[in-house]
Amino acid sequence: MRPMTEQEVLDSLVNATPDERRVAALPHDFPLMEWDHLDFLAWADPHSRGRGYIVAEIDGEPTGVVLRRANGSSRAHSAFCNICRTMQPGNQVALFTARKAGEEGELGNSVGTYICADLSCHENVRLALPLAPNEYRTSVDMKIDGTARRSREFVARVADAA
Repeated sequence: MRPMTEQEVLDSLVNATPDERRVAALPHDFPLMEWDHLDFLAWADPHSRGRGYIVAEIDGEPTGVVLRRANGSSRAHSAFCNICRTMQPGNQVALFTARKAGEEGELGNSVGTYICADLSCHENVRLALPLAPNEYRTSVDMKIDGTARRSREFVARVADAA
């Protein structure tokens, strides 16, 4: 990703109301971001447990969405994140929804998917786990590329009406 200022990140949120932009809190380590190593930016709002954000570059432009985490908890022993495609303990994956941008969002339409509860998909696919005997480095690179693609596709589905 290209480096962004705080204002650029906030301005990229296509489904945010003016109030949501005003109260949005960037991650505490935002000034230390290593932009060259990010495929997309995702974080849980440090001031609101139920809110998160994803910003991805779509057609060369940063496009972000505000996410809402569903209330409740899973009783599943394990769960699958639809962004990074990793299996996690059930309490570490949550349903997130995003109000669609534009008129569709005003009508109450939204998009939802199961995502790592702490929105750490970018790091999860990069964990330095030893490769299995039948796994090779390109399979890890493919996981990284797939995670970036799925995050862009999710953001694009939300932003489609903008």
